[in-house]
Amino acid sequence: MTDPDWVDRQLRRRGIDDPRVLAAMAKVPRELFVPESVRSHAYDDAALAIGYEQTISQPYIVACTCQALELNGDERVLDVGTGSGYQAAVLAELAADVVSIERVPELADRAREALTAAGYADVVVLVGDGSAGVSERAPFAAIAVGAAARRPPPDLLEQLEPGGRLVLPVGRFRQRLVLIERTADGFVSRGLADVRFVPLVEGVR
Repeated sequence: MTDPDWVDRQLRRRGIDDPRVLAAMAKVPRELFVPESVRSHAYDDAALAIGYEQTISQPYIVACTCQALELNGDERVLDVGTGSGYQAAVLAELAADVVSIERVPELADRAREALTAAGYADVVVLVGDGSAGVSERAPFAAIAVGAAARRPPPDLLEQLEPGGRLVLPVGRFRQRLVLIERTADGFVSRGLADVRFVPLVEGVR
């Protein structure tokens, strides 16, 4: 059974104060995006394994990412590393158009099923190299990356529209969630939180 206070305890008390993000996190049924064997832990303050050496990020990190993107509701957003599809669903509550890309076909199939079951069938899930983005759908007002890169992938930076925001974990052994904004003078970045993500893999299997 879902703990009714989890949003307050895990998110609001830790600095998530965007009302749209809090509402989205409360609305999306996270249990539909985790394996049945761990559904009793769906709202734990932890990442959970989803197979294929991938995880669903802990709720706080998803909320932190979404809050940093500062979405108003009319944007086109790219979600890199679909995984379970959970972050794409939260983004769909916050933006007009969500495209998600996953390198593992089996995970992409599962994510599509979960997104449809949760009411987010409009999210487009593609199979491919997430580090290359989705050039045919660019530019994007925001890009969220769910795996750690050694450096921000140039293709993702190029696909940001002017004023756009990219949030991704950077590093290998010591990782930092970073916000990058595209300004008239180039790219400006700042750190958000220390994190631990699976590595971003370039190329499909």
